[in-house]
Amino acid sequence: MLLKTFGWSFAITVLGLGLAGVLWGWQGLAIVGILSILEISLSFDNAVINAGILRKMNAFWQKIFLTVGILVAVFGMRLVFPVVIVAITAKMGPIEAVQLAVNNKAHYEELVTSAHPAIAAFGGIFLLMIFLDFIFEDRDYKWLSWIEKPLARIGKLDTLSIIVALVVLLVSAMTVAPHAAHGGGDKTTTVLLSGIAGLITYLVVGGISGYFEGRLEDEDEDSADGAEPAAVEKKGGGTGAAVGLAGKAAFFMFLYLEVIDASFSFDGVIGAFAITNDIFEMALGLGIGAMYIRSLTVFLVRKGTLDDYVYLEHGAHYAIGALGVILLVTIRYEINEVITGLVGIVLIGLSFGSSVLRNRREGKPGAQSSAQSEVTSGV
Repeated sequence: MLLKTFGWSFAITVLGLGLAGVLWGWQGLAIVGILSILEISLSFDNAVINAGILRKMNAFWQKIFLTVGILVAVFGMRLVFPVVIVAITAKMGPIEAVQLAVNNKAHYEELVTSAHPAIAAFGGIFLLMIFLDFIFEDRDYKWLSWIEKPLARIGKLDTLSIIVALVVLLVSAMTVAPHAAHGGGDKTTTVLLSGIAGLITYLVVGGISGYFEGRLEDEDEDSADGAEPAAVEKKGGGTGAAVGLAGKAAFFMFLYLEVIDASFSFDGVIGAFAITNDIFEMALGLGIGAMYIRSLTVFLVRKGTLDDYVYLEHGAHYAIGALGVILLVTIRYEINEVITGLVGIVLIGLSFGSSVLRNRREGKPGAQSSAQSEVTSGV
């Protein structure tokens, strides 16, 4: 199971580190290794969130996530994205931007860093919306019930998450944006426009995928003769088999996953410049880390970890909310990537520990009890 799921990650690690050693020597090998660890530590919560979405999809789309998805993650977000940002902000052609990245690394780093307010506002609001939609929904299992119960009650107002996100964006534009640490000058307009773009992206991609998922569930329930909808695939067969999304629903869910990954990668790409300004070292190191996050996502799905440890998703979403706020704060203030990574690891660790304690109380370690609809942890 472990080798089957992480085999490609192990192989890519060996090849990547070997290539780094050949091209850049021991220093390059060390840089690529550090970047890989940085990416994994920053994106562990991403794997938990992805697993919660990926488990709804069939085996084919899970493979697409590991193949096409990793190409988008490595070459798109870790290599092409910084170049595109430079081309847009510096108003130059893509070829000229690539030449700048290769021949004038210091100026390239300066241009990418100057775009940080726009990147942080887009990613921060997008991630914040994921957290708000989760925390305002009434769920069977509640980790921190003293917070989640009242928020679930007021969350019955459908537009509440949008209102809160817009208020946070407005506060950010009025406080941190006028004194942006990067890019110089007042970035209020940039932050507002980028934040709204992040909100619109979330609503469009998440809304379309949710629409198709809901429609397929309705069709499945209305099937009086027991026939399966064309865009849903049964996994395993038999009564109670898990349903995996396919077709349009899975496609838009896949797009949603890629946008989430992109939002998570923003802080990793910017933080990588503290280690190197070579785009190829950066892409290789962050790409290796992204591969492990992909494999970990599939591992969590296949092991049913989120069903066994029911508070993991809660911890991951709290980590997402924290990351969204941190991204907005970094528009003005520098926050070390170690702090960002530790926040996510600590929250997920606490949620995992609470899940273990819950399972022991239930007398079913590692298994989810279907009899209890709501359990309050001692955290």
